[in-house]
Amino acid sequence: MTATAIETTGLTQGTWTFDAAHSEVGFTVRHAGISKVRGKFTAVEGTLTLGETIADSAVTATAQAASFNSGDENRDGHVRSADFLDVETYPTLTFTSTSVSGDQGSFELTGELTIRGIAKTVTFTGEFNGVAVDPFGATRAGFEAKTVISRKDFGLTWNAALEAGGVLVSDKVTITLDIAFVKAA
Repeated sequence: MTATAIETTGLTQGTWTFDAAHSEVGFTVRHAGISKVRGKFTAVEGTLTLGETIADSAVTATAQAASFNSGDENRDGHVRSADFLDVETYPTLTFTSTSVSGDQGSFELTGELTIRGIAKTVTFTGEFNGVAVDPFGATRAGFEAKTVISRKDFGLTWNAALEAGGVLVSDKVTITLDIAFVKAA
């Protein structure tokens, strides 16, 4: 996206702040091979820095590992434990972009995702949902994106064998972002 293309979308150069009240950083993982468990991180901060072109732009984000919430306190406690996220040792998950490409409708955001102290390159594919000025005068931009990771790549290897074969928790985790940013004044 060129500078002109960025401007025609309503996006303007500068710093945009993650709007936690109107965003969700979620995940989906298959459980026992028959259903999907969904959840989210409820304490997330981030910044979008828009440059002259989309290639000159960057994203950083930090999620508090202890904010993991799947709607089941027993499961959440287990996932926060040393078997999975080990929030005592690794209190945050981070993402720092290394490249952004795309056009007015869709984009690819590549960067370093760090979970349990292990950094791996991941690419989110996504859509730009537009820009709006809210009733209070704040300029907001919306984006959706997703990627699929291997739990094992990040040292998340705990599992349990099922009597019928297979394992309790799939290796594949889909991370979904439904994100709003607010233009800094």
